[in-house]
Amino acid sequence: MPSKKGPEILAQKTVAESRLFKIEALDLAFSNGTKRTYERMKPSGRNAVMMVPITEHGDILLVREYAAGTERYELGFPKGLIDLGESPNQAAVRELKEEIGYGANKLTPLKEVILAPSYFSSRMTLFVAQELYPEQLEGDEPEPLEIVKWPLAQADELLSHMDFSEARSITALLLMLRMKSELGL
Repeated sequence: MPSKKGPEILAQKTVAESRLFKIEALDLAFSNGTKRTYERMKPSGRNAVMMVPITEHGDILLVREYAAGTERYELGFPKGLIDLGESPNQAAVRELKEEIGYGANKLTPLKEVILAPSYFSSRMTLFVAQELYPEQLEGDEPEPLEIVKWPLAQADELLSHMDFSEARSITALLLMLRMKSELGL
């Protein structure tokens, strides 16, 4: 399917800024003459990774951590930003060591996703992490993360767990389940 040419950007300005985020307004002119202002998070140029770690005993490892957006503890997969000069694979292994105390000898990419393309441009690469080995690195979390083992055989039940609601984690789990046989699981 051929891609359509995007609208012309007439103006671009920062309308709000915090320590973590910049919001910018884009004045756009569409090919049919319609003009509209859109707001988005200003692209940071930094992407992220998320891993579905699977132990040799057939458990999925999740983390429970506080999410300011929902004001509660959420259950999800280890994740984090890619540091300057790092590849997604290097960032995935580092984040695993920081968040769950394991590295991975085998990473299988699942898909690159965008959370909300109307508002964000950052991409997240989803991986399955296997052949785990113990190694801990200091992370940047304000408190120790709770590590939750979930039997892979009961992965479908995780989808209905009330604390497992983050869209990227659900996507990663469903993609991993679709590839189970290719992953040797």
